[in-house]
Amino acid sequence: MSRAIRTGAHGGALSRGETNLALATLFLGMFVLGSSELLVVGLLNLIAADLEVSIPTAGVLVTAYALGLAIGGPILTALTIKVNKRTILVGTVVLVILLTLVPVLTSSFGLFVVVRTSIGALHGLFVAVGFVLAMSIVPPERMGRAISVVVSGLFVSTAFGVPLGTLVGQVLGWRGSFTAVAVLGVVALIATLALIPSMPSTGGGAGSQARYAFAPRVLAALAVNVVAFAAVYSALTYIVPFLEDVTGISGALISLFLLAYGVATAVGSFAGGRFADQNAARTLIVGAVGVAVSLLVLYLAGTIAVLVALALLAFGLFAMGMVPSMQYRVVSLAGPGGQLASSLPASAANVGIALGAYSGGVALGAFTASSAVITGLVIAVIAIPVAWAASLLTPPVIGEAAESAVADAIPERT
Repeated sequence: MSRAIRTGAHGGALSRGETNLALATLFLGMFVLGSSELLVVGLLNLIAADLEVSIPTAGVLVTAYALGLAIGGPILTALTIKVNKRTILVGTVVLVILLTLVPVLTSSFGLFVVVRTSIGALHGLFVAVGFVLAMSIVPPERMGRAISVVVSGLFVSTAFGVPLGTLVGQVLGWRGSFTAVAVLGVVALIATLALIPSMPSTGGGAGSQARYAFAPRVLAALAVNVVAFAAVYSALTYIVPFLEDVTGISGALISLFLLAYGVATAVGSFAGGRFADQNAARTLIVGAVGVAVSLLVLYLAGTIAVLVALALLAFGLFAMGMVPSMQYRVVSLAGPGGQLASSLPASAANVGIALGAYSGGVALGAFTASSAVITGLVIAVIAIPVAWAASLLTPPVIGEAAESAVADAIPERT
C-alpha cells in the first residue's frame, strides 16, 4: 500500500510518543463503545422493570445494536469514505454521547430501540475508520499490533468496563450507568480532538472501492470471521447454564470464571497483533485449532472446575487472538478497497455471533447443558479447513498497489 506520511503538529513525522497517544485514544474510543454495547446485557432486568416490558422484549435492545453495527456500519463507512477520518471520529463520538443520553431522559422503549440501532451503526463506522487510521500511522511491520491496540479496547471493556457499569447500575440505576458511559465519552472526545491526526481521504469513492472490497477473495476471508465467531458464541452464549449444571458452580464463582474469560480475551486481542504482523493467515488456522481444542477440553473435563477455568482461559486467548489477523487479512485482500472493507469484519463477526447464539440455543433446548459446547466444537472443527483454504488467497496486486489498502491518505495533525 502506498504508505501514509505521518506528520505531527509542526509538519514533521509523528513521533513515537504521538503515535502511541493516538493509538491510546482509539483504544479509549473502543472501550467507550464496547461498554455502551454490552452494558445493556448486565442491566437488562433493571431496564425491563423500569420501562415495563418483559425481559425477552428488552433483549431486542441487544439485537437492535447488533443489526445496526452489522448493516449500518458498512453503509455509514461508504457514505463518509471521502470525509477526513479525524472529522468522522469526532462526529461519531459526539453523536454517541448525545444518543446515549436520550434513554436517560425519556421512558420510550421504542425510541430506546431506535437509539440502540443508531449507536450500533456509529460503532461500526468508528471501528472501520479507527482501524484505517491506526494502520496508517505505524510502519508496515507494526500494522497488526496497531489493530490489536484498537480492538483490545473492546475486550478490556468486556472484562472490566461492563462489570463496573453493571455495579454502578445496581447502585444508581441503569440510567446512572448510561450517564457514566456518556461522561467517559466526553473524555474520549477531548482526547480525539487533541491527539488524533487529521487524515484527509485521497482514495477512490465507495463505488470504485466496492469491487475490491466485495471481491470473492474478501468474501472468503469474511467467511472465516463468520464461522469462527459462530463457534465461539455457540458455546459462550450459554456458558452459564453449562457452569451451573455440568461444572456445578453458582453465584459469585460464576462471575469469577467469566472474569477470567474476559481477561483472557483482552490479553489475546492485544497479543494477537504481533502474530498478525508475522503471519496473519497462519494465525487464523492456529486460532481455529486452539478454539476447537479448548472446547473439546471444556466438554470432556466439564465436571472439573480447575480444568474448566483453564479451558476458558485458553478459549478466550485463542478466540480473540484471531481478531487482529481477521481485520488484517480482509483489508489486505481488498487491496485498493481496503478503506471500505475495513468495516466488513465487524459485520461478519456479528453475523457469526447471531448464528452461533441461535445454533447453541437450539441445541441447548433440544438436549443437555453440554449441547451448546458440542455445537461450538463442531463449528470450530469446520472453521479449521475454512481458515486453511482462506490462507491460500492473495491480494489482487502484490506490492505498491496492494499497500494502498489501508493507507492512501496523508495524516496530518491540525
